Amino acid sequence: MDAGSSGDVLSLAGRTALVTGAAGGIGEAVTRLLGGAGARVVGVDLPGARIEGCETLECDVGDAVEVERMFAGLRLSHHRLDVVVHAAGITRDGVLWKLDDTAWSEVMRVNLDSAFFLLRHAVPMMRKGRGGSVVLIASINGERGKFGQANYAASKAGLIGLARTAARETGSFGIRVNVVAPGLIDTPMTAGLTEQVKREALAQSALGRAGRPDDVARAVLFLASAMSDHITGQVLRVDGGQLIG
Repeated sequence: MDAGSSGDVLSLAGRTALVTGAAGGIGEAVTRLLGGAGARVVGVDLPGARIEGCETLECDVGDAVEVERMFAGLRLSHHRLDVVVHAAGITRDGVLWKLDDTAWSEVMRVNLDSAFFLLRHAVPMMRKGRGGSVVLIASINGERGKFGQANYAASKAGLIGLARTAARETGSFGIRVNVVAPGLIDTPMTAGLTEQVKREALAQSALGRAGRPDDVARAVLFLASAMSDHITGQVLRVDGGQLIG
């Protein structure tokens, strides 16, 4: 695409975007911002989750059968899929020698398996539309590891490896696949962290503050838009300089 005004290249007018974890802090911000950029947004979350301002679908994205069923309906109701943002995720923290099988497998299922299930069905739809953008929400802990988060860090590291492989496999179809890796972000998920953990994270941050969901959503919009047309297989950290701290 030829360079134009920033408003033009950030516009998602006429495009359809699927956002998982749409009821969460980051997912809600992404859904709102993509909709504001003109996209027709489909928000996905568990049954009973409250999603506002967009079309909604109920699905446990960690269940392969449910994801297959969701895409079967999506193909009937939408002629195209241009953007996929995978923001669904959970934590089940504990030092690795105390993690039980359920804590490990549930985090892997919701955080990582789900991304594979989504890509497996999204790529054929995006190929028909001759391209698109996939953004997986990982974490800086997937790059550095984190005490007490063996399962979470491993799942997020897996997302990075999955994204880079998918970028190689789908680039010839005009599909870009990238990762956004947040640091400490003020969300319901991080609300339960101890004050000591929060202080330590802020001490590592070059900017000295926790991020906001909108900080992450803006990075997602950049990667979903024509502004990033020649970017794929990359990890964009939104951490206020935390990882370099």
